[in-house]
Amino acid sequence: MRTTRAEYCVIACAEAWRGDGEVLASPMGLIPSIAARLARRTFSPDLLLTDGEAMLVGPDGTPEGWLPYRRHLTAVTGGRRHVMMGASQIDRFGNQNISCIGAPGRPARQLLGVRGAPVNTLNNPTSYWIPKHSPRVFVERVDMVCGVGYDRAAAAGPSATRFHHLPRVVTDLAVLDFATPDRSMRLASVHPGVTVDEVRAATGFSLTVPDEVPATREPTDRELELIREVIDPTGTRDREVPPAGRGGR
Repeated sequence: MRTTRAEYCVIACAEAWRGDGEVLASPMGLIPSIAARLARRTFSPDLLLTDGEAMLVGPDGTPEGWLPYRRHLTAVTGGRRHVMMGASQIDRFGNQNISCIGAPGRPARQLLGVRGAPVNTLNNPTSYWIPKHSPRVFVERVDMVCGVGYDRAAAAGPSATRFHHLPRVVTDLAVLDFATPDRSMRLASVHPGVTVDEVRAATGFSLTVPDEVPATREPTDRELELIREVIDPTGTRDREVPPAGRGGR
């Protein structure tokens, strides 16, 4: 069986936590959750996972420790957590909107609200998972800033930039990062079967595109076994990224 697009997305999301060491992973969404458990079982064994309430858990959900709210807040405010959030809109500098579409005072559509996005982005590394890469999500300017991007963090000064870091944005088409001189978004890799032109067409602003854009890395046989037989044997990952988008393996 060939590697599906959803499985490439899992791998790309898991890579966000590579090298993080003993930090609290906070994946929001189905594929990020599978990815965090995969990272913990493979190349990031020190990663801390939580049940979302008061316990630290292993990759199989077995309780491993107690995480009361005061300790959780300490991790949040000291750069010891790496969140992977979603975005209803995101711009070239990583400013994210999950609150509303349209003018905030009179929105055309009300969404989740700002919630914890400012705290997440200013106090610990924050990556993004976007299951549908489109110009409606990747916009020139977000309608409301919830998660703070590189330009706004820099303008706010050292208190905002101390822990601010946006490692990567993963979509159903590609991996993007901010490894540019002005910290604007760059195309880091495309998933097998996707072209650079497809990513450009699905993005509502001008991306930085290197001369050579690699393919998102292939999962190892062990990683595929863990995804398919241990972590997600019922294939729930295909709900977010349907198997019609298939890659090469």
